[in-house]
Order: sequence, then C-alpha cells, then structure tokens
Amino acid sequence: MENLSVDIAVVAYRRWDLTRSCLEHLERQTRRHRVYLCDNGCDEGTAARVREEFPTVEIIRLEHNMPYAVACNHAVAAGRGDVVVMMNNDVDARPDFVERLVSPLEAGDRIGSVAALLVQPGERSVDSAGLVADRTLAAFPRWQGHPPSQVLADRPNLTGPAGAAAAFRRAAWEGVGGLDETIFAYMEDFDLALRLRNAGWESALAGDAIAVHVGSATHGHRSAAQRRNGGFGRGYVLRRYGVLRSRAALRALATEAIVVAGDLVISRDAAALRGRVDGWRAGAGKTRHQLPAPNVVDVKITFHESLRLRRGAYAE
Repeated sequence: MENLSVDIAVVAYRRWDLTRSCLEHLERQTRRHRVYLCDNGCDEGTAARVREEFPTVEIIRLEHNMPYAVACNHAVAAGRGDVVVMMNNDVDARPDFVERLVSPLEAGDRIGSVAALLVQPGERSVDSAGLVADRTLAAFPRWQGHPPSQVLADRPNLTGPAGAAAAFRRAAWEGVGGLDETIFAYMEDFDLALRLRNAGWESALAGDAIAVHVGSATHGHRSAAQRRNGGFGRGYVLRRYGVLRSRAALRALATEAIVVAGDLVISRDAAALRGRVDGWRAGAGKTRHQLPAPNVVDVKITFHESLRLRRGAYAE
C-alpha cells in the first residue's frame, strides 16, 4: 500500500461562517494533509481571518471573484501532494473523511478519482454518492434524496465524483489539465470526470468517506444565477462532446426543450435558456472531446427517468 501525500484545495467566496466550519473540521482529520485555501475575491477579510485562526493553512488570494475552476486550479497548483482533495467551503467532513477518501487511490494505481458519500444537513438524506450520466451526457448525483444506507448496495456505472468533495491522483489531474476554466460554475466537475475517464483513469466510490454538504451556498438554491450557470455548463458540454452529432441527438434536443420550457413556466425567466445558448457559443472553435465509452454512462437511465431526475432540481 502506498503512502500518498495529500493536499486539500478549498475555494472560499463569502460566507465566512461556512469557511470557518470547513477548516475546523479539516483540523480534526486523522490523515495528515496540507490545506490550500483560495480567497476568491472575498470582501469579508477572509484571508486575514484564516491567517489568524488557521495559521497552518496556505492562502492564495485572487483580487477579483473568478470562476470556481480558475480559483480551484490556483489552489491545486500551489501544492505538490500526490493526492488532490477538491473541497467546497460548505462541506463539513467527519474526522476520518480524508483517510477513507484517499484509501482507494492507495489500493489501485489505475484509479484516478474517488467519490465521497456527501449527505445533506441532518445526515438523513444523500446529497450525492458520485455522478452518473445518461446517454446525452446529462449528469445526476447518485442517490440524491435517498437514505445513506441505500448507497452500500448501489452498483451503477460511476462516471466520477461530485466536485463538492472529491479526491484525485495529481498525475491524473495534471495529465488532463485540471478543471476547464471556461465553465464558471456547475458541470466543471462532470467535465473533468469525463476527461479523466477518456484518458483511461478509473473512478471509485468511498462510501465510508462521509461529509455534510450544505449545497447552493454561493449562488442560492434555484436562483437565476444558479440556473444560468447550470445551463451554461450543459450547453458547453453538449458542444464540446459533440452530443448533438451523436445517436443521442434527438433525445438530447427533446430533453433540453422540455427542461427549458419547464424552467420558463416555473421561474418566469429565461436564465436556463440564456445559459445554454452562452455555453454553446463558448464551446465554438474549441477542440472537441470524444464521447466516453459505454461503461462510463448508465444506459439504464431512460428518457423518462432522466426527466424525473431533472425534476428533482425543482424540489423545494
């Protein structure tokens, strides 16, 4: 078994209360590690507060708020650990979280990423147990809303980890270039997962690595910004991976039409549509990524099932 060094990359933008709680939980970890925190243009004095209360944390400061991918890539680049743990500042990890999350990477040298079991506040429901994708490359958090005990018997095709808290072999991360900085927020973790799988790396689930994820702490649940950014990521992925030139094109078009129409009715704005259009345009002229192998997507997710999973995003 390898003894891999571990870096934890945390991005903070406002909500000092969440950042402090995240760092307090990381101080209690049973596995040795270094924390690199990117102050992503915060206006709350975050860097000064971290220096005072958490002096061992390395700080990378950006003067202006940048896309999450940019801030996270800066934090990752500041370290040299064998393993990179990407973590949102709204995640509170159990004391053995890092130890258990890193374990699959030490057990198998072809594993490039590891998903955690993230639970919602109260720990009665799953936030995600990694990401799965349907034929159109729509991404869904595994078992979201279900009891955590249900994860143990789950064996679907895992595309990769959810980016709120996930581990990556640094060689794999650097080999594919880290997060795509064109994506402002949402879908950047899924895009990274696809590129890692295309590069031949495997992904695993550490179902015993458990952390609480508050979720939507920056943009707000179903805010216009969240829906636009989510739409941007979707439009970008559709173009970069050539989904609309694949056999799944008609299904993808039908799904997006239904989702966008539903968002127009429910939210009474065109944020989701504008985001998709902007994401599609942002993908123009960029090198197309290959579609993933069949074992990277879950072919059991039908058209109707994918719509049902999409509706879950509209739940209060």
